[in-house]
Amino acid sequence: MDFSHVDLSPEDQAFRDETRAFIAKHVTDEVLHRQLQFGENFDEGVHLALGEAGYLASDWKLESEGGFSPVRRRIFQLEIARAHTPWYHWGTTSVVARLVRQFGAPELADRVLPGVLSGEIRLCLGYTEPEGGSDVATCKTRAVRDGDAWIINGSKMFTSNAQNARYVFLLTNTDPRGPKHRNLTMFLVPLDSPGIEIQGIRTLDGDRTNIVYYSDVRVDDLYRIGEVNGGWTVMRAALDSEHGVVEAEDHGLQYIAAMAAHGDLMAEVVDAVAAAVARPGPDGRRPIDDDSVKYRLGRAVARMEAALSTPGMFGRVAVAQTMRDVTPDLMDMLGSASALPTETPGSATDGAAEHLYRLALPLGIYGGTLEVFRNMIAQHGLKLGRPSYGG
Repeated sequence: MDFSHVDLSPEDQAFRDETRAFIAKHVTDEVLHRQLQFGENFDEGVHLALGEAGYLASDWKLESEGGFSPVRRRIFQLEIARAHTPWYHWGTTSVVARLVRQFGAPELADRVLPGVLSGEIRLCLGYTEPEGGSDVATCKTRAVRDGDAWIINGSKMFTSNAQNARYVFLLTNTDPRGPKHRNLTMFLVPLDSPGIEIQGIRTLDGDRTNIVYYSDVRVDDLYRIGEVNGGWTVMRAALDSEHGVVEAEDHGLQYIAAMAAHGDLMAEVVDAVAAAVARPGPDGRRPIDDDSVKYRLGRAVARMEAALSTPGMFGRVAVAQTMRDVTPDLMDMLGSASALPTETPGSATDGAAEHLYRLALPLGIYGGTLEVFRNMIAQHGLKLGRPSYGG
């Protein structure tokens, strides 16, 4: 692990300054208030502006294709995160767009990719089903061949950003009698197709996700991604990226842990709490002078740093578990005012710790539950074999 300082060239310094000015112009207080109110983690105006300015294309492309250098990619990611830019769904769109280019028909890629890079086309994931849990391979959403098209029926849970997306990357079962993992087919389904109904769901941390119903949805075979019954091969590429099991690049500037951006949010809150407990109260006493507060704050900082320095899917578990473990202490150090949400008079740290507390629970199921990831670590990382749940 390389902790050396990175000296920016004059050109990279100028890029940083331009990026900060762009974000300051577009990620306004109004944008942040809407995010707080609706929890969509997306803002159309910001997203289109990022596309028009070329940031989306530069972030999506490899450096050899004209994309960001590793230094500029890191600058861009940090500045976007520090401004709390509502753009988490770009990660989903970016991953799916790569799969469309890799596995989809060239005609479909030519139709979709320019709009993705301009910001006009967004993509979402249709994996989980209401009764399926984390095992997406138990998919019951059916796609039946009908000439040059397919008829799709079923439902999907947690299809975040469907209300702002043009297409859903949909997992279907095309052979109910076939063996598991060999009966799945992926489609990029236009969300304006007749027979699709999107219903919003509000999560504990205030974000919006969706349940989506598919009733006799007709999709041309052009929208199939990969081979019939070869969907698991396509999907594994997406899951590897989401789970953090892809090979790390050797420049040392990328995030270490999967979902580390949420770890950055945790670090912000820890810093805010540290500043708050160091200020004298009405009685002139500082909470940090209490040995219990000092110990718990130090423990939170140590655990947070360890989690952010843990690689891949190991870090995915460490970040989420640490957030769950330290947030009660952070709120307790701040007192009862920590229970007041953002934009509420009298709230401690403007509700930052309260929001982190609510985020900690759903973070443990994003992209799969912590238990699923622990089993993956045991099987694939530690080579311990498959778990046995027998009595």
